[in-house]
Amino acid sequence: MQIRLPQGRRAWAAFGHDVVMAALSFVLSFYLRVGDGIWHYRAELILRYVAWFAAIAAIVFLWTGLYRGIWRFASLPDLLLLLRAATIVILIYFPVMFVATRLDELPRSLVGINWLVLIALLSGPRFLYRFMKDRNLEHILEGVKLKSIPLLALRLLTDGNLDHVLDKTDHTAVPVLLIGSGEDAYLFIRATQRDRMRTYRIVGLVSDSEGRLGRDVAGVRVLGRTDEIRSIVDALTRRGERPQRLIIALRSIDGAVVRRLLDVADELGVRLARLPRLTDFQATREDEPRPIEPVAIEDLLGRPQAVLDRASMKALIAGRRVLVTGAGGTIGSELAHQIAAYGPARLTLLDNGEFALYGIDRAIGERFPEVVHATLVGDVRDRRRVDEVIAGERPELVFHAAALKHVPIVEANPCEGILTNVLGTRNVAEACRASGVRAMVMISSDKAVNPTSVMGATKRVAESICQALDVGEAKRAAGTRFLTVRFGNVLGSTGSVVPLFQRQLEKGGPLTVTHPEISRFFMTVREAVELVLQASALGMADPERGHISVLDMGQPIKIADLAAQMIRLAGLKPGRDVAIEFIGLRPGEKLTEELFHPGEPLVATKAQGILLAAPRTIDYAVLQRLLDELIDQARERRDERALELLGALVPEYERGVGAPLQAVARS
Repeated sequence: MQIRLPQGRRAWAAFGHDVVMAALSFVLSFYLRVGDGIWHYRAELILRYVAWFAAIAAIVFLWTGLYRGIWRFASLPDLLLLLRAATIVILIYFPVMFVATRLDELPRSLVGINWLVLIALLSGPRFLYRFMKDRNLEHILEGVKLKSIPLLALRLLTDGNLDHVLDKTDHTAVPVLLIGSGEDAYLFIRATQRDRMRTYRIVGLVSDSEGRLGRDVAGVRVLGRTDEIRSIVDALTRRGERPQRLIIALRSIDGAVVRRLLDVADELGVRLARLPRLTDFQATREDEPRPIEPVAIEDLLGRPQAVLDRASMKALIAGRRVLVTGAGGTIGSELAHQIAAYGPARLTLLDNGEFALYGIDRAIGERFPEVVHATLVGDVRDRRRVDEVIAGERPELVFHAAALKHVPIVEANPCEGILTNVLGTRNVAEACRASGVRAMVMISSDKAVNPTSVMGATKRVAESICQALDVGEAKRAAGTRFLTVRFGNVLGSTGSVVPLFQRQLEKGGPLTVTHPEISRFFMTVREAVELVLQASALGMADPERGHISVLDMGQPIKIADLAAQMIRLAGLKPGRDVAIEFIGLRPGEKLTEELFHPGEPLVATKAQGILLAAPRTIDYAVLQRLLDELIDQARERRDERALELLGALVPEYERGVGAPLQAVARS
């Protein structure tokens, strides 16, 4: 006989519960049989019988391995184990007590009653707990017909192995090891077990949850922690069950953990994949197999999800008229989607690109048909058009995302960058002030900090415009708020390195990186826009003026490492299957980016993921005179003079060109 001790605090708690229920079942059964006559029995006699029953039950419970199961996922397999354990307790206890005491003082019919009561007291709390979690009774029997339960229980009693009783194993299916032991893992296991044409066979789980090590989720064992995957795979290989895939079944996972898992998968020669996030398969029925997809690049860069105050975000937008400039771009279109979800009174989409505007117009119309929205073509450089739009649409909130953002292109066309990023921002800001807009939110960039590019310098001037106006408007009773949000690179945005790498991978490489040490801050567009809205709500409640909200971008990522990871995600080896070539820094490009200037002391906020940069402001009247001359020179296409004036406005701006670097293949 092998005694399996519970593992973890919760398992021991379940064991204590079951022993108490066993003792209670004997007393309750006795009462059900003799009624009030129970009071005629000697108390020490009943206590002796109860103590022996509880002791035998405790040994049987440990021997039958009841504590590998998890109450959260209690279902038919757990019920069968409880039936087996209760039956063995009864079959051992009453013969033993008959030999010891002849059971002269106990009714013989107590045997059957006690068996039923014991099963009820053991299984009832488990299934009640699950029902309270799921509000659903369908999960209890997991699709097994009621008439088959007696046969399954009889086989379990004689076989003693639940895996054999419920064995539906298709050995032609792909063996996989799941990373995670929570709800997503459970749903995937159950859906896979129900699928007659299953593609995958789960051979084990890996979890860092101490309370679940060594336990079962829907009959699948938690074999160890994520740092033990190599030894777990070795053990499975010796059993002839080597997994061909590692599948992440977690709703959220740190990017550093995903990168380590990718290293392990690469070392073991298996593929790493993940289940779609819950929001990605909401339309899929629970009894359908969950699709599996490759690990996305954002998973490698991911950080723990910031806790958002969605109530304040909704209060900012719901029932208000909102305008988004640059609505066809990556940030602008995501802003439009998230704003529409909060129920604005009217959403106006402004962009000078017809095709991009057409796309976001259709997307909003299809996804949010109840939202009243207008689609307007217009260039923020055209003051008359901007005034006309804001006066006509009367927005209460304006999100200014229109800008030229691609560093080398703006470097080659400096006057165009000045006209769009500086003049365009001034046009929108002054129109907002003239029309009494409640707040304007300007989207900035980490390239505005100690800029070496025209794009970065123009964004810093745009920040200065909004900061100066925000401070100046404090003098008016209902002055417009001008809020600025600064963040780094957005994954998958137009001109971003990730789509470039994907196109290069499709062609077989090489992947081109400008410098071995170049690094950037990255954030997904969804997360960036969520934090923009959060920062906007926070800024509206902040009585201090002129601050810049800076999104916490985590740690910078080396572009060369990013390229190598993308190659590995494609199932290839960097340097062997696909080369990485270094082509030299581009005009205006820095090795590293910064989120704060030394003259911007950090100010903490109550919102996770959002920091504040203290103001560096200039009087708007003084700024206006410099802006007028800068814009005049840009309109005349006098590049050198415009750049000199840009340097005067942004003293830390250093015009420079990245040093060339001989292209080399990375092994």
